[in-house]
Formats: sequence, structure tokens, C-alpha cells
Amino acid sequence: MSLKNFILSKVFIKNLGFAIVIIVGVVMMLLIYLNFYTRHGQARPVPDFFGLTTEQMAKLAKKSRLRYQVIDSVYTTLVPRGCVAEQNPKPGFKVKKWRNVVLTINAFYPEMVAMPNLVDLPKRQAILLTESSGLEIGLLIYRPDLSIDVVIDQLYNGKNIPEGDSLQKGSVVDLVLGKGLSNQRTPVPDLIGMNLEPAKNKILASSLNLGTYIYDNTIISGEDTLHAFVYKQNPEFKDYASLQLGSVIYLWLTVDSAKLRVDSTLIISDTIPSVDLLNKTSD
Repeated sequence: MSLKNFILSKVFIKNLGFAIVIIVGVVMMLLIYLNFYTRHGQARPVPDFFGLTTEQMAKLAKKSRLRYQVIDSVYTTLVPRGCVAEQNPKPGFKVKKWRNVVLTINAFYPEMVAMPNLVDLPKRQAILLTESSGLEIGLLIYRPDLSIDVVIDQLYNGKNIPEGDSLQKGSVVDLVLGKGLSNQRTPVPDLIGMNLEPAKNKILASSLNLGTYIYDNTIISGEDTLHAFVYKQNPEFKDYASLQLGSVIYLWLTVDSAKLRVDSTLIISDTIPSVDLLNKTSD
């Protein structure tokens, strides 16, 4: 029998049909298996573990059909000891069922650091040295002195803290600075639209203090606090408006960008004491 006759024979066509059916069946079974294995279309948002205890994070992970793994610990004042401080993936990120969420908790025993010597340092250098040592800047207290914006004392809980004394990492240190022998003022900074940390740095750079800051009802999760921005400040920013060195600025924060278009003078809280703006300087 010739090759042509064999290809056209019923036996060959029948076997070819069987082979095609088998191949199609195998491919369909493979696709069904892959769809089941990868759980295509079954992604779910990662819940917010920020601030949860070990027991709470275990319950939430089980309820959300996710696994979790604690890989590290840090020290922060944002959450209580032993609670979740960071997570990856972030809240809202969609993952498949039983995927792993990596968590970092706040350390039970905070790290201790040595108090640096800030006396006689310019304000900017003293702030950088304090933060690089693992401490935080609290109040800037101004006193009459020959120097201007130079540290003349360093305080912890209102008392002088000598160089080398041990403090918990993240402790707040107040700086006493010279303001010269004149009644020096500083312009009111414009903080609208800024996140909290940059706003705080700008306030300190202006030789002022950050008072109370309030999150509005749009702040629900820990992630929201990171993205919140200033929509109102008191005193307000105005041309030529100034304050005495060491004065306090209060902030209101939100994640609602529509509030940036609201006149801040129409929203005054009775719960926060106002700080009077100084009159415009005369020409």
C-alpha cells in the first residue's frame, strides 16, 4: 500500500481522530488543573495587621485565609510592645488564598542608646545628631542668651540629661536654645498639603514647636496615618505673619484631598487653644 493510500485509509483517519481527541483532552485537563492550582480570579485584599497583638494577628490571618510570618522586630512608639509595626504586602494589596504575609513587630525590650552631647551645637546639627542617635526631638525652649539657635542645655523629662546617660531608643529630648538678647521672631511656615513628618521637620527648622495634631474621621488604618496630610494649621500661614521663637503650631490632618479647597478659617476647633498671630510688621 502506498503512503498516499495509507493516509487516506479509514484506519489512519480513525487513529488520527483518536490522537486529536486525546491531545485536546490532555490540554483541557491541564488548563483546569492550572486554574485550580493558581486559584485564578480568587485574589483577596490583605487586611490591616497594624497595631494587632500576636493573638489578634493569628485570628485575623485565619479568618482571611492567609498565612503570616514574623521575621523581625523594631522599636517604635507608634504601637504597643509586641504589636505589629509593619507588614508586607501592604493592606488592600490583593493576593491568593493562603499566601504568606510578612510581619514586623514592635520589640518587647527596646534598645538603649547613649545620650549625645548637644550643648554648644547649632540647632540644625543638634537635631541631626539626636535623630541619628535613635532619639527624637521634643520641645524647642528659647531663653535669652548671647547665642542664637545654639543649644545651651539638653533636657529629658524636664531635667538636664548628661552626655553618655542611657535612654530608651525613641525617647524624646527637649532642647534649650539661645534666642539672642532681642525679641526675635520667625515667619509662620506654610504646612498645608504636607505629610506629618515633613511638616514637623519644617516646624523645627523654623524654630517653632509642634503642638497637638488631630486626624479627622477619614483616618481609619495605620496606612492612612502615613499618607495623611495637613489641611489646616493654627496659626495660619499669611504673608508677613510671624511668631516668637519656640511658639506652638497645631495641625489637622486628613486623606481627603477635597478638604484642601476648604477655607481653613471656617473650621476652628473649640478643643484646641488658638495661638494669636502677631500683627503684620510695618513697612
